[in-house]
Amino acid sequence: MNYEDIKKLIDDMGNSKIDELNIEFPDGIKISMKKDKTTTMLPAKQEIQYITVPEKNVEESKEKVIENKKESSEEYKVVKSPMVGTFYSKSSPDAKPYVEVGSKIKKGDILCIVEAMKLMNEIESEFDGEIAEVCVKDGEMVDYGKPLFKIK
Repeated sequence: MNYEDIKKLIDDMGNSKIDELNIEFPDGIKISMKKDKTTTMLPAKQEIQYITVPEKNVEESKEKVIENKKESSEEYKVVKSPMVGTFYSKSSPDAKPYVEVGSKIKKGDILCIVEAMKLMNEIESEFDGEIAEVCVKDGEMVDYGKPLFKIK
């Protein structure tokens, strides 16, 4: 058996589903081949489903989304963080929160404290109204411009 025949035998085994091969020729030549059974686990592919929507409906849904955004932004006034720091809803761990959902507030009322560089900064309301949503949790880090409260 020559080199080209052995090389073809190796290639054929590599392309087949056979894991092990032992050949013994009458002239005493023995060939034994075994595939490496090490398997690599790959993460499963996530399937993405696409939904096709007729063009007419796409335009209508875009308009509805824009209308909904306008309605929601007009409905609430948002109090945003004036600085980076830690949000506190109350003056001390034992105290009641300054405001809660449903609290009636007036312009100038204290809503919360934002601690920045060991300084406690009281955040006052710029609007009259009612607290519709508290957007952050007590003790949470806030960035400049992050919404803190939504007011009706």
